[in-house]
Amino acid sequence: MPQNVATASQPHKRKLLDQVRDTIRRKHFSIRTEQSYTEWIRRFILFHNKRHPCEMAEAEVTEFLTHLARDGHVAASTQNQALSALLFLYKEVLKQEIGWLEGVQRAKRPARLPVVLTRDEVHQIFGNLHGAHRLMAGLLYGSGLRLMECVRLRVKDVDFGCGSPCGRVRAAKTV
Repeated sequence: MPQNVATASQPHKRKLLDQVRDTIRRKHFSIRTEQSYTEWIRRFILFHNKRHPCEMAEAEVTEFLTHLARDGHVAASTQNQALSALLFLYKEVLKQEIGWLEGVQRAKRPARLPVVLTRDEVHQIFGNLHGAHRLMAGLLYGSGLRLMECVRLRVKDVDFGCGSPCGRVRAAKTV
């Protein structure tokens, strides 16, 4: 019998982060989500002195998230991203239900007003852009494409036969 085949008495133990990556890929998440989630899970494990997440529960998750807000001074969206990564780990990879996370100190969302450019400012920006950068900026500004959607856009995705150019976006991020 070949040595690399796992037997029933000796199951093949895979590394936790490899299991996370496999689950993310099976669910067709983006590569950026995979990178982000694996990094947050790694930071969570290191924060708790390399304890396996199976040995931890709500208290440790709460402690980590509170640490991010209080000591790490992270933004609310960053803390939510870490929470999503840990919920994914417990629910999808470890198949464990994690209880309600009480006592998490939440990061405060700053009161920000959206920045809107005047028409003159937009004309100045486009006046200083040339070539591919101007084309990409025009697509982003005029169509509402996200940056990576614009970067991945190819000639075959643009249809000039429908009166005005129409585009097809592949692998779009859903909101």
